[in-house]
Amino acid sequence: MRVVTLGRGNVGSGLAELWRSAGHDVVELGREGGDATGADALLLAVPSGSIADALGSVTGLDGIPVIDATNLVRGERPGGFASLAEYVKSITGGPVAKSFSANFARIYDRLGTTRERPANVFAADDDARAVTESLIRDAGYEPVYVGDLSAARAVEDFLGILFACAGTVGPVFYRFAPPDEF
Repeated sequence: MRVVTLGRGNVGSGLAELWRSAGHDVVELGREGGDATGADALLLAVPSGSIADALGSVTGLDGIPVIDATNLVRGERPGGFASLAEYVKSITGGPVAKSFSANFARIYDRLGTTRERPANVFAADDDARAVTESLIRDAGYEPVYVGDLSAARAVEDFLGILFACAGTVGPVFYRFAPPDEF
């Protein structure tokens, strides 16, 4: 699979490395932008205040699923959108998923060392769901689908719980599963 990552921080670079290790062709873009033509997916991993500028620096996005890994740490969502993912969709016009925003990049190097795969909660448009699930698995997580893009706000708000946990025990993995899997 050809994946373009937009953002060279901990999330973008960390996932690029994991996906390369899984055999994917990964192109990393930074502030200068670039061309995403022919990609199977684009990961958006930039500060939330940079979303429009970052996406505006990329050509060839027509119809490519965008996986929004941005977080709202301060301030408000742009233009009154219910979620950052819905804002991303308003810019790209294509399929969008909200994923990787509720996982700690600082512990990507621990993936594959756990007894069970940690979870990655995500919301996605139908046309972004399969590629997102595949990339979640290839990064070392178990995908937990929470619904279409209208559920992206819940994924974004989950960050508050994770930050609270991190404040007492450090960065954490989490797992959601039916009772018979525990």
